[in-house]
Amino acid sequence: MSCLFPWYGDLKELLLQGFRSMRWPTVESLAGAVMLLHLVVCPYTKVEESFNVQATHDILYHGLNIEKYDHLEFPGVVPRTFLGPLVLAMTTAPAVYLSQFMKVSKFLSQYVVRIALGLYVLAAFSVFGNAIKFRFGPDVKRWLFLMTLTQFHFMFYMSRPLPNTFALVLVLLALAAWLKQNHAQFLWTSGAAIIIFRSELAVFLGLILAAEIFSKRLSIVTLLKHVIPAGLFLLGLTVLVDSFFWRRWLWPEGEVLWFNTVENQSAKWGTEPFLWYFTSALPRALSMTAFLVPLGITLNPHLRPLLIPAVGYVLLYSNLPHKELRFIIYVVPVFNAVAAAGVAKMWANRSKSWFKRLVAMAAASHIVGNIMCTTVFLFVSHQNYPGGLAMQRLHQLEKPYIAVNLHIDVPSAQTGVTRFTEINPKWRYNKTESIQPGTRAMLDFSHIFVGNDDILQFYQSTHSVIAKIDSYDTLRVDLRSFPPIRVTTKPKIWILKRNLYIKAS
Repeated sequence: MSCLFPWYGDLKELLLQGFRSMRWPTVESLAGAVMLLHLVVCPYTKVEESFNVQATHDILYHGLNIEKYDHLEFPGVVPRTFLGPLVLAMTTAPAVYLSQFMKVSKFLSQYVVRIALGLYVLAAFSVFGNAIKFRFGPDVKRWLFLMTLTQFHFMFYMSRPLPNTFALVLVLLALAAWLKQNHAQFLWTSGAAIIIFRSELAVFLGLILAAEIFSKRLSIVTLLKHVIPAGLFLLGLTVLVDSFFWRRWLWPEGEVLWFNTVENQSAKWGTEPFLWYFTSALPRALSMTAFLVPLGITLNPHLRPLLIPAVGYVLLYSNLPHKELRFIIYVVPVFNAVAAAGVAKMWANRSKSWFKRLVAMAAASHIVGNIMCTTVFLFVSHQNYPGGLAMQRLHQLEKPYIAVNLHIDVPSAQTGVTRFTEINPKWRYNKTESIQPGTRAMLDFSHIFVGNDDILQFYQSTHSVIAKIDSYDTLRVDLRSFPPIRVTTKPKIWILKRNLYIKAS
């Protein structure tokens, strides 16, 4: 393989380097523990993760029997690549097959899959951290990890099967290659991130590429030497693999790019003001570290080439009206690295005067603020997956040998229900969306998940509510209590059971 693709050996060594560094008491091991904490507290997934988690399940449990795959019945708005799920399935297959042999709950496989993805991101983040260490010193790397693992969103997304998370692995490797001036690996990993997973990364990584060309650190000859074969190979790979699974010729990320930019259809899922990433998303993602980024760039002007592409990407991407924090998650490590350089410098100079010691202590104490913010975010997120909790509750309420024919409505399917949660092979699980509430066809189902209280009226005479699943509603500040923040919940999913005297249609 290394004879055909000279970048392969470097990429393999970098990932192995990342995994090898995860030994206690390294900061990587601590970050891994925090990642696992987020996963255990929030084990379920949401609609944005649906394709990747279902595809991974289907590859593991159905193999080449593609007719049973979820995406053929529920394709989603735009097609996504199978390459990420394929890698996850290949990585976790031994553990999943062992759990099947031992007859362990199938939901354990979802944990295994998400842990594997989290470890891939962690290994890539370790490679990025080592590149930061190489360029700016070990203290900067330590502060980078300490800031990142005490923030919520990066650690939360680390194990979530989003297209952005798969792309994040490659972006971190590309950034590490850039910092070490390994242009071959930078071009190949950037190309994989853009062509296979997230086309908008052409803006972020393209700005870095433009700077390298303009500064003459990268020649046009070297660029073409790698870009042409990389583009042809990566495009051919995704087209061949994904056309096989989707049963038609396609380039998934090309269709996503057309949908989001040319047709601008993503705006149907909500819009935000132009500066939303700077006024809302980044402050939440960085927590208290956000206040230290300006200080870091002031104390270390030589970090501007690192920060400018990240800021430029967020500014340019702000032109798209539909905005989500996950779309810019790639820049969080860059902002943290700049802040880490500032804190490292202040900490190193703390013994020179009482004032510098006071400033250094104040800067370091922002970690406590990060932890407090993360605690609130994590507590809220734990209560934001009513569909998954409904599946868990139903399997607790009904005996495993009872005949259950369950209909799962859209709100439930979007908030935690996956094929991994379908743990009873004797039960029937149905997500058909075209069946109207209250019709005779719904009487075929012994149990129904309802995620809209207005629909309950259609089942008053045929079904009984056997459980209500509460979920996050609002977050309020109450200075009279401790902690002074109160999270309120309300019922979001109702589990209905058909009355015994009602016959199926």
